Amino acid sequence: MNIALYTLTSSLHDRKAVDSVSHEFLSSIEAALGYGFDFRGDDFSEYGNSDLDVIFIRTGGSEGLFLDIFPVLPGNILLLTSGKSNSLAASLEILSFLNQNGRKGEVLHGSAEYIAGRIGVLAKVRRARSELRGRRLGIIGKPSDWLIASQPDRQAVKDKLGMELFDIDIRDLIDQAKCYSFAPLPEYASGIAAKLRQDTPEAVRKYVEGAINIYAALKHLVSGYGLSGLTLRCFDLLDALGNTGCLALAILNAEGIPSSCEGDVPALLSMTIGNALTGMSGFQANPSQIDPVSGNILLAHCTVPLNMVERYSYDTHFESGIGVALHGEMAPGDVTIFKTSADLERLFCEEATLVENRYGRDLCRTQVLLKLDRHEVLSDYFLRNPIGNHHIVFRGKQKGIFEEFMKSL
Repeated sequence: MNIALYTLTSSLHDRKAVDSVSHEFLSSIEAALGYGFDFRGDDFSEYGNSDLDVIFIRTGGSEGLFLDIFPVLPGNILLLTSGKSNSLAASLEILSFLNQNGRKGEVLHGSAEYIAGRIGVLAKVRRARSELRGRRLGIIGKPSDWLIASQPDRQAVKDKLGMELFDIDIRDLIDQAKCYSFAPLPEYASGIAAKLRQDTPEAVRKYVEGAINIYAALKHLVSGYGLSGLTLRCFDLLDALGNTGCLALAILNAEGIPSSCEGDVPALLSMTIGNALTGMSGFQANPSQIDPVSGNILLAHCTVPLNMVERYSYDTHFESGIGVALHGEMAPGDVTIFKTSADLERLFCEEATLVENRYGRDLCRTQVLLKLDRHEVLSDYFLRNPIGNHHIVFRGKQKGIFEEFMKSL
């Protein structure tokens, strides 16, 4: 992580004394961060080119110096202050000036641990936004007919994330999967295919090669169209290929290519944002049972990223009874449920504990029972004002960084 540190120091203060105080202050933050700043001093010519740019307001009387450089400073402005030598007062004056001029900023002030935490979160957000810019996400087939509240907002995606939503005729996928047996597979997928051929239950066996070909065909489209992620109108494959995309999406997500089911673009955006922020895959699932009193919610779907599970087995797709679906079991522990709306104006983000894996025959094959930290969310959000049906589960407590990212838009 490259954190560029710029400094402003009033000539009214003794520079040697300020240097001594500054060194101790910055060393404590670097220790909490686990890495050092990239010191730039008062040369702002490279401002905006690092993972994060921070302006260290070292003394009072720096306000005029800030005015001189303000015209060349892009984006949100972060002001670090120790509080020594009237530096906090100067930072508040500068922040007020920014607010008056329609610019966003923040004063980083407090304990070394607090400041380091904020810097870490903000740097991850900045890096994620940079990584997302210019990406192309494929919509293979149209969103499923039942996703009546989850239609894509292409302009919002372009304006706010800098990404393109790219339409691909599902017949391209169907033709590829029908006509070719793709070999060799990438190393990770090859290992999965070998396990699948050996360990498949009898009811699933006849769908194995077709499921592998769907994965390979999708991988071919990813390469051919320069995709960073995709969503698939997967139910069309039932009639066209007599198979499902569950296995293909499970492998693609494990390979770091966010891939959602049913042509659900908001789900894909949520998975893509989460992957860029955390480096992790997300599990797209339907809320299946909710108990507002206990705070429990059961989420289920027929595909799960294979790098999210401790163990898994094969089954058929729940609704159709054909194809290769995944029953995965995730490790108990902290998780975060995340979803953004199609226009990126709303988000849902709550932390929970994964308490149990289930395998009931009346639901999609991967089933996880979560207990939310805030019980009231189940009725206030899910039962009164949800963002569609699919929601994305990520490992760990991630609420702070997700909310910071969405706020940055």
